Amino acid sequence: MHAQPVDVHGKPYNRTIMIVLILVATFAGVLMQTSLGTAIPTLMDAFDINLATAQQATTWFLLANGIMIPVSAYFTSRIPTKWLYLIAFGLLWAGMAITAFTPEQHDMWWMFLSGRVLAALGVGISMPLMQVVMVNIFPAEQRGVAMGLGGLVVGMAPAIGPTLSGWILDKNHVILGLTISDSWRSIFYLPMAVLAIVFILSFFFMKDVLYTHDVKLDVLSLIYSIIGFGSFLLGFTNVGSDGWGDVKTVIAPIVIGIIFIAIFIVRQLHLTDPFLNVRVFMNKQFTITTIAVMMAMMAMMGVEMMLPTYLQNIHNLSALTSGLILLPGALMMGIMSPIAGMAYDKVGARRLALVGFGLLAIGTVPFMFLTADTPIHFITALYTARMFGVAMVMMPLTASAMSALPAAEANHATASNNTARQLASAVVVALLTSITQNIITNNKPSDALRTANPLSYGAKMIDASMDGFQVSFFIGFLFAAIGLVIALFLRKGKIIADETTDEMTKEN
Repeated sequence: MHAQPVDVHGKPYNRTIMIVLILVATFAGVLMQTSLGTAIPTLMDAFDINLATAQQATTWFLLANGIMIPVSAYFTSRIPTKWLYLIAFGLLWAGMAITAFTPEQHDMWWMFLSGRVLAALGVGISMPLMQVVMVNIFPAEQRGVAMGLGGLVVGMAPAIGPTLSGWILDKNHVILGLTISDSWRSIFYLPMAVLAIVFILSFFFMKDVLYTHDVKLDVLSLIYSIIGFGSFLLGFTNVGSDGWGDVKTVIAPIVIGIIFIAIFIVRQLHLTDPFLNVRVFMNKQFTITTIAVMMAMMAMMGVEMMLPTYLQNIHNLSALTSGLILLPGALMMGIMSPIAGMAYDKVGARRLALVGFGLLAIGTVPFMFLTADTPIHFITALYTARMFGVAMVMMPLTASAMSALPAAEANHATASNNTARQLASAVVVALLTSITQNIITNNKPSDALRTANPLSYGAKMIDASMDGFQVSFFIGFLFAAIGLVIALFLRKGKIIADETTDEMTKEN
C-alpha cells in the first residue's frame, strides 16, 4: 500500500481529487485552442469582419500560448503550486468571460482578442505546470500512467474542440436542464461553468506540491524570450495567408525570432540561475526524445490539419460533419494514452515508439492516394488507426523525456519540451499550408475554362486540390518515417534519472 502523499509543508492531501481538478480545468483551457475553428463564419457575420481578421481568434491564442510556455518554468520555480494554479485558472476564466460577453460590434473586436490572449496566458501556465506536477507527485515507476492521464488533455481536447463547437452551433441543446443556444457565445459558457467550480474547489483541495525558491527574474531573458518566440511564431503563422515571399510579415519576423532566440539561449548558458535551463538539452536521451516528440507532432499535424479541409472542399461536408468523422480518432487517442502510459511503465519508450511510428507511417500511406471518391468510413478508419499510433508514441516519449532528468529539473524540462512541440506545430502548419496552396495555385485551370466549360473547370479544380492534399499527406509520412529512424537511437527499457546525480538507470 502506498503511503499517504504529503505536500511540501509535510501535510497529507488527497492526490486523486487534486489530479481530477487539474485535468478537468486544463482540459477546459486546451479546448479553447481549437474550439473556434468551426465558428469562424459565425464570427465574420457577427462582427462584420473578413476571414483573415476572424482567424486572429485562433492565431493570437496560439501566439500568446507559445510565448507563455517558456516563461512557465520561472513561475513554477517562484510561485507556490496552489496559488499559481489559482492565477492560471483565474486568467483563463476571465479571458473566457471577456470573450463571451464582447458586444457584437466591428469596433469591439479588440475586446474579443484581448479575452483570447488572457485565456491563452492561463493555458500557457496550466498546461506545462500539469506535466511538472505529474512528474513530482507520482513515483518514477508510475510516471508513465501519470503522463498518460495528461495525454487525455493534450491529445483529446484540441481534437474535440471543433466537433464540440460545431455541435453547439448546429442547434439549441438542453444540458442538465439548461438550454444552450446556438450562439457562438455558448462555446464558452459550459467551460466557464466547469472552471468556476474547479476554481472554488481548488481553494480546498489544491496543495503546494512543488518546492519553490527565491529566484530573481532576469528581465532581459524575459524580453528576449517574448520577442524571440513571439516573432518566430508570428512569422510562421503569417505564411498561410501571405506566402513565403512576404518580407515584412513572414521573413523578417522569422529572422528576428531566430536571432533573439539565439541571444536568449546564449544568455541562459551564462546565467547561474537561468530563466529557462536550456542545459537540459545536454542530456542526450532528453534531446533525442524531444526531437522524436517533434516528429510525432509534425506527422500528426501533416494529416490532421489538412484532412478537415479535404473533407469540406472535396466532399462538400459541413464543419460539424467533418469534425464528427475525426471524432473516433480523438477518442482513440484519449483511450490509448493512459494505456500507452501503463505500457511505458513496463517496457519503456523505445519499443512503443517503434511500434507507434511504424503504425503512423503505415497508416499515412493510404492518405497519399486519397481521391474525391474515397469512402468516408474508410477515411475515418484510417484516421483512427493513425491516432492509435500517435498515442503509442506521444505519451511514452513525453514520459521518457521527463524521466531522463531529475524531478528537480522537471519545470525546465517540461517548458523546453513544450516549447519545442509548439515550434514544431507552427513550422509544419506553415510548411504544409504554403506547399498545398502553391500546388493548387500552379495546377488549377485557367479562369477562361470556368466560363467556357464549368463542369470541366470544376473537375480540374478538384484534381488540383487533390494534388496539393496528397503532397501534404506525403510530407506527413516523411515525418513519421524520420521519427521511426530516431526511435532506433532511444535507449532500451525504461529510463529513470538518478534524483541526486545526472546519471540515468535503466529498467528491463
